[in-house]
Amino acid sequence: MRTLFVTLSAVGLVALLSVPFVPALVYDIFVMKTLCFVLFACAFNLLLGHTGILSFGHAAFFGTGAYVTGHLVKVYGIPTDIGIIAGGIVAALLGTIIGALAIRRSGIYLAMITLAMSQLVFFYYLQAPFTGAEDGLQRIPRGTFLGIVDLANDTALYYVVLCIIGAGLWVVWRTVNSPFGQVLRAIREHEPRAISLGYPVARYKVLVFTLSAGLSGVAGALKAIIFQLAALSDVHWHTSGDVILMTLLGGMHTVFGPAVGAAIISTLSHYLDPLGSWVTVITGVVFMTCILIFRRGVLGQLQQHLTSKRRASSTAVPHHDTKTTTHH
Repeated sequence: MRTLFVTLSAVGLVALLSVPFVPALVYDIFVMKTLCFVLFACAFNLLLGHTGILSFGHAAFFGTGAYVTGHLVKVYGIPTDIGIIAGGIVAALLGTIIGALAIRRSGIYLAMITLAMSQLVFFYYLQAPFTGAEDGLQRIPRGTFLGIVDLANDTALYYVVLCIIGAGLWVVWRTVNSPFGQVLRAIREHEPRAISLGYPVARYKVLVFTLSAGLSGVAGALKAIIFQLAALSDVHWHTSGDVILMTLLGGMHTVFGPAVGAAIISTLSHYLDPLGSWVTVITGVVFMTCILIFRRGVLGQLQQHLTSKRRASSTAVPHHDTKTTTHH
């Protein structure tokens, strides 16, 4: 299974690197948008899939990263790379505050707290003078990256976004495959037992909330730079629903399953856009079909199938023909 994963990763990386050279086949702006949602979904899954915390308000962090970065870059002339970092930091601080309040409850009550706090953030950006209200924060300059790379060039911007998203996904992978990630899974499986073992569960929850929010803020900041726009849709509760859909569709108990879900949802939304409101209906049908067929998500079901196949092959006993010999 590891060999297959490495092979698929290598093929995917080559395909991503070659996107700017095949503009007739795929639009690089669309791929960059998809990559932003890939990081957003994987960051969200640190909470849902690996800690067992359902957040209905993750769009607050995604939109905060977009608005903070856009405002700093446009109004104060902050370098784009510093603006992206600032967007992630402010989103992480917001995640710390919301997480510290939300974890006082559990289950659906925790989810409702995150939704309520997200709506407060939404109405703040609706009323704030620097956001442009329904029109959004427009004409955000792309600037340069590290003072060298001109981000006005779509190809240069694409590779910068690809590198940043890759770094963010590495952080997600490293978090999941670390002692910290093991504690998160222990909290998900049986929180009272984790408490009885002496782990400061509340502190771990706030930390994973902060990390997830920070990475979500970076994803939102990148989207604002790509489209030169930070809009209310970035912080709307629909976006929170979309990221939950992506996670469930790809497989919430996997590391990169949400990335598969994000790619599927983004592709459907992009190529079915001419159908108007029917996009929602078609997406819902695809989601229900995948859930019925792939109960663990697309990638989760694939991993389970490969694991079962490997166990079956390893436990199989070879059959040897026996011959009866007669000794005289």
